[in-house]
Amino acid sequence: MADFDLDLFVIGGGSGGVRAARLAAQMGKGVAIAEEHRFGGTCVIRGCVPKKLFVYASQFPEHFADAVGYGWTLGETRFDWPTLVANKDREIARLEGLYRKGLDTAGARIIDGRAELLDRHTVRVGDSTLTAKHILVATGGRPNPHQALPGHEHCIFSNEAFDLPALPRSIAIEGGGYIAVEFANIFHGLGVETTLVYRGKEILGRFDGDMRRGVHEAMEAKGIRILCHEIFEGVQKRTDGRLDAQLKSGGKETFDQVMLAIGRIPNTEGLGLEKAGVETGVKGEILVDAHSRTNIDNIWAIGDVTDRVQLTPVAIHEAMCFIETVFRDNPTKVDHEDIATAVFSQPEIGTVGLSEEAAQERYGDLEIYRASFRPMRHTLSGRREKMIMKLVVDAATRRVVGAHVMGPDAGEMAQLLAIPIKAKLTKDAFDRTMAVHPTAAEELVTMYKPTYLVRGGERVDPS
Repeated sequence: MADFDLDLFVIGGGSGGVRAARLAAQMGKGVAIAEEHRFGGTCVIRGCVPKKLFVYASQFPEHFADAVGYGWTLGETRFDWPTLVANKDREIARLEGLYRKGLDTAGARIIDGRAELLDRHTVRVGDSTLTAKHILVATGGRPNPHQALPGHEHCIFSNEAFDLPALPRSIAIEGGGYIAVEFANIFHGLGVETTLVYRGKEILGRFDGDMRRGVHEAMEAKGIRILCHEIFEGVQKRTDGRLDAQLKSGGKETFDQVMLAIGRIPNTEGLGLEKAGVETGVKGEILVDAHSRTNIDNIWAIGDVTDRVQLTPVAIHEAMCFIETVFRDNPTKVDHEDIATAVFSQPEIGTVGLSEEAAQERYGDLEIYRASFRPMRHTLSGRREKMIMKLVVDAATRRVVGAHVMGPDAGEMAQLLAIPIKAKLTKDAFDRTMAVHPTAAEELVTMYKPTYLVRGGERVDPS
């Protein structure tokens, strides 16, 4: 470190950047980390954490309704939006404090401000400059502003949705990915008249087809309006403050709020990447190799800014691989295979591995095990909502290459299913596993006969 002020300078205080900075500092390295907003990044401040809290809030109306079938008599209920927002803010502040405390305890230097590269080893923050042997960019991403849409300035994005001054009476959300779907369920559950507008044939692209159709049908059954093969062509603000949205199909509808959830873009503007010679892609993403190294050998990038897999645990995994590679002399490639994920829709989706459609492209012949049933928790409540469980098996090796669940606690199941999928276990291992009864998850180890086979792209009766 004799020629530099620091061993490592981290730009960005999200989950990936904080993990890398803390681990390096714990090793005794000279580390500084700069963040221009709040520590915790998208996940903690304006993403996963507040979203999950809002999901919980939006589920209570169904819980109240279901309680009657179990003998409970409930009085009048009332929801207060400002209370939810204030309590969310308090929890986020607590978590940000923990992030800062962890960095401080480890010995990392915390810098509040926007960092900019001056060259491959020099970073400027405000009026100060520091040099570092290694620089790690972990600045994350942000919602696509969709500036081509006339009237986009009247719309909100996921960031603003958590801090609206009042809950709207009606909202239209454009997008069909997990963010759009989750917010559609959140607002609907909180009593907002909700419309989801998506340009594609079916919501939740790249997820398994059964999960996509199942969630779509359940959302519509709840009262969420879904318009596929549709987009907004313009948004105008009326004198009363409401918004007129022009649809591609020719119609015009009025909403209190319009939310755009049509993807995210990397935060690379104004970082000085060009001064350091760092290459970026068509969306501005930083291009990296399997070890997260850029074309400049001492500059690295992890997380959403690389536009590989935009998930918080992935950024943390990439940070740990970075530490192994750079500071422990153990070059470690990032493993992006078989990442478990969840969509906190209502009903929830938990998935790991390949969808049936993707598995067919890779393996050809498949065995598909599928169960659809009403979970026990819905039997006394009278709720008709179904649960779907599905295992995708490579017919040649009988390895389970995909597992998909739709229903209560699906995300929790996906985390555990990730272990056998990652371990490349076969369907025989599932069949030898004893069931826990009565649980919904027992279906995963009691589907002994395939529902259908896939041969040459066609579904075939297994009998």
